[in-house]
Amino acid sequence: MAVLHAPSLSLPVRPRGVTVRRVGPNWYATVMGTAIVANAGVALPGSPGWLGPACSAVWALAAVLLVAVLGARAARWVRYREDARGDLRDPAVAPFFGCLPMALLAVGAGAPAAGRALIGERAAIGLDAVLWSSGALVSLLVAAFVPYLMVTRHRIGPDDAAPVWLLPIVGPMVAAAVGPALVAHLPAGAAQGREALLLGCYAMFGLSLLATLMLLPLVWGRLVRGGPLPVALAPTLFLVLGPLGQSTTAVGNLADAAPAAVPEPYATALRGFAVLYGVPVTGFALLWLAISAALVVRAVRDGMRYSMAWWAFTFPVGTCVTGAAGLARHTGLDALTWLAVALYVLLAAAWLAAASGTVRATVTGGLLAP
Repeated sequence: MAVLHAPSLSLPVRPRGVTVRRVGPNWYATVMGTAIVANAGVALPGSPGWLGPACSAVWALAAVLLVAVLGARAARWVRYREDARGDLRDPAVAPFFGCLPMALLAVGAGAPAAGRALIGERAAIGLDAVLWSSGALVSLLVAAFVPYLMVTRHRIGPDDAAPVWLLPIVGPMVAAAVGPALVAHLPAGAAQGREALLLGCYAMFGLSLLATLMLLPLVWGRLVRGGPLPVALAPTLFLVLGPLGQSTTAVGNLADAAPAAVPEPYATALRGFAVLYGVPVTGFALLWLAISAALVVRAVRDGMRYSMAWWAFTFPVGTCVTGAAGLARHTGLDALTWLAVALYVLLAAAWLAAASGTVRATVTGGLLAP
């Protein structure tokens, strides 16, 4: 049961010291979880005026976190190369490499909407293009390489399936969800480029969706046969919401970008697909949210304390916010708007809990140091 008992998945409340050597790829979750608060906030239909500046501030914090974690991770590869390589050989840590591209994509996606007021429109679009290109490329590499390692190098038991297995394959779905925003910024005469970008995003959508459909039965089977996850890992159940909410967001954003990239018959069909796909998947996401919340409450009663796994409460819930907001935009249904608002309140509370716990544990154990 190597996956379920690896100490790298959680950070004790009183760690012995948080140094560069101890900054694993799971720290990118702090970037993702912070960026999605800004991205989901600006996506809410009819959001209050004060929310925009607040989201800009949160996006700026996410950008700073991205630079800090990238720097710490680079220093770790330089100073502790064997430890860094060992992360890839560890079946409990390797899936968290999927957090890197998602951190890049989340910060990039927030630049035009939440960061524009701070850095200007041209810089925001340029930053989004750079981070999307690098994030999409890295997401494809991780989606292929980590499963390859799982098959060829990792020793995995029949009951070791865990929600963290989804992390390496969700990156392409994130790229598919945020890439359509760049379609409109390509030159009007670049019809081939616009269509290639749109269809490329659909290909990444399919890649991630089919891989998710292969892994979800393994995770559910593990829960049914083996019972609840260990108390410290209960929050990781929320990771399943990531591909569900992100795929709903993706089909909505792709449908919005379709008229500028493909002929009208296809654009109309894609708008219909956004609703026909998004509504059932959102229903399943709400079911999984209810089951996961009940299991987390059970874990709290059994003594669950803060760990880095709490960041699993943030980004996946945020994707459900953007997915519900997209459905509200396409259907005009007020109930979906209120669903997005309710999920955003849950996201904000989850972020406050995860962020305050991380700050408290980091200060208690010592700040990041080379």
